[in-house]
Amino acid sequence: MMKNIYRILIIILLFSISNELEAQTNKFKVVLDAGHGGKDSGKNAHGFLEKNIALEITKKVGDILNREKGVNVIYTRKTDVFVELTERANIANKNDADLFVSIHCNSAGKNFAPYGTETFVMGMSRTNLNFDVAKSENSVIFLESDYKEKYNGFDPNKPESLIGLKILQEEYLSQSIELASRIESNFSKKLGRKSRGVKQQPLWVLDASYMPSVLIETGFVTNVEEGKYLNSEKGQNEIADAIANAVLDYKKEFFQENTNNTVIVEETKDDKPEIKLINGLVFKVQISASSRKLDTKPSNFKKLSPISREQEGKLFKYFYGEENSYDSAKNKLEEAKSKGYNSAFIVAYKDGVKISVADAIK
Repeated sequence: MMKNIYRILIIILLFSISNELEAQTNKFKVVLDAGHGGKDSGKNAHGFLEKNIALEITKKVGDILNREKGVNVIYTRKTDVFVELTERANIANKNDADLFVSIHCNSAGKNFAPYGTETFVMGMSRTNLNFDVAKSENSVIFLESDYKEKYNGFDPNKPESLIGLKILQEEYLSQSIELASRIESNFSKKLGRKSRGVKQQPLWVLDASYMPSVLIETGFVTNVEEGKYLNSEKGQNEIADAIANAVLDYKKEFFQENTNNTVIVEETKDDKPEIKLINGLVFKVQISASSRKLDTKPSNFKKLSPISREQEGKLFKYFYGEENSYDSAKNKLEEAKSKGYNSAFIVAYKDGVKISVADAIK
């Protein structure tokens, strides 16, 4: 009798702990980055100041997301302060965010005609190396006193510097595009605004963020009518709603809730229950990606085995190992790098669905 009571109390305790941990770690974390701030005013035209508009829209997006259960909003700034580009990315990375969303306004210099929205993901411009947006958004580093050392000689005014970005975002490109497409679709279909599309540009803050990331140009302050809209309460509310709904749509499709953990209590010979946690986690090491479909035999991958292959669009991704623990995966990673796969990295799956490594470790 006492043994059964003991077993029931342990099970209750385990589920209580599990629920508490889940509530703490299973939130969808979104870093909202209001562009510019403080001594960096951003674009300024007709009395419309980018740093103020971006901050107001960002806070409104956060207010909407914070009303949703299971969403944790983190801001890079909530007041008119200057935040370095490195710190913006660091905030997202340190918090193991699921999304990084940077909010800005556009400008066309002395040309007051252009209008409409654009959402950028990390990558190279496809239009004759037109780096105007990249130069504009990256040039904030010149306001940082030690930018030459901090950014290792990176110069936003030189195309070769932009081309030389590491593009760490490549692994998250497809998910970044998914979010960007939802944002632009909401702007055009729900608000009736002109969408200039989803575009790729070498933007430092996106490159340095280790999760799906987008930079939104919500409209042109140089266009008088659009500037008035961006600067109005009505416009900011509508833009915030469109962005927040796109984030929530993305969450619904791509964020995997950790609800499948199963607790098993088994008796041992000494009548003390043995506790096991089954969580369906698998770690692999992605060693390469190619447009070529290769046989997964060891001879094609420097004698590494086992090799698995996944297709994503026209791209084939190749993975080494299939481990149940992160430590084992780290050993596989070191082995892959010793074979010359220097850009290899660990990926994680839960019940066959890819999740972030940070969530898997938690």
